[in-house]
Amino acid sequence: MTVTIRRIEARDEARWRELWDGYCRFYERALSEAITRHTWARIIDAASPVHAIVAEHPTNGVIGMANYVIHENTWTLTPVCYLEDLFVDPAQRATGVGRQLIDWLLAEMTEQRWSRLYWNTRENNYRARGLYDKYTPHSGFLRYVVNNTAA
Repeated sequence: MTVTIRRIEARDEARWRELWDGYCRFYERALSEAITRHTWARIIDAASPVHAIVAEHPTNGVIGMANYVIHENTWTLTPVCYLEDLFVDPAQRATGVGRQLIDWLLAEMTEQRWSRLYWNTRENNYRARGLYDKYTPHSGFLRYVVNNTAA
């Protein structure tokens, strides 16, 4: 499928929100409007380490998005990129859009000299893992999360 991968712009907010809602539903997360609003504000703030790209089809508009975070770490000399959220409109899946979003980030990794690009997914997200396994085998690490219930 022919799409353009580009940095997100303010005009993309409504469609980003639709894709974001779909992503949150997939991962069974009910985020408040305040969190969504805050996430969007960080994405469009050039000083924030939170960024996003979109996949735009010539006739269907924005059909996919990827939110990512650039951060320092203790194991390398240059920052790393965490692909936090990747979502393609379900009607547009299996057309290569997810691959194009990841490929854009890989090219950006080279250009910006990030040390690595990484992401997580659910163990049972077999459809996404089918794509991800084409890039690299999973790391073998298990993720542990402790939530702050007072926040």
